[in-house]
Amino acid sequence: MVSEKRDLGERLLEYGTRIIKLVRSLPNSAVGRRVGDQLLRNGTSTGANYQEARGAESKVDFAHKLQIALKEMRESNYLLRLLVMSGEVSTERTAPPLDKSNQLRAILSKCVATAKGTSRVSTHEHA
Repeated sequence: MVSEKRDLGERLLEYGTRIIKLVRSLPNSAVGRRVGDQLLRNGTSTGANYQEARGAESKVDFAHKLQIALKEMRESNYLLRLLVMSGEVSTERTAPPLDKSNQLRAILSKCVATAKGTSRVSTHEHA
């Protein structure tokens, strides 16, 4: 299980790096700056929250911090989709991070469910 955690941590680090690169390339417009700032916060905090969870003081604390990481990933996913739908960025530029965010969101959802001792997460996962 430790190798799985390390693997997920690395995947989240790579995702954060992709987000940083994407935000750097956003147009210098009001929308690009505003959405980019929020995307940068969400896209990089997911990994940071996961690392906090790994150092949790209790099972409840662990589950809570994983839930925060999942929440940030969901928002990041939403903002990527928003950039495309608004025409601010092309689908081709957001496809790789959007695909990764969908994968990582599913993994984090399963981690949260496992940490909470439930067989499935009660929230709905929509792409």
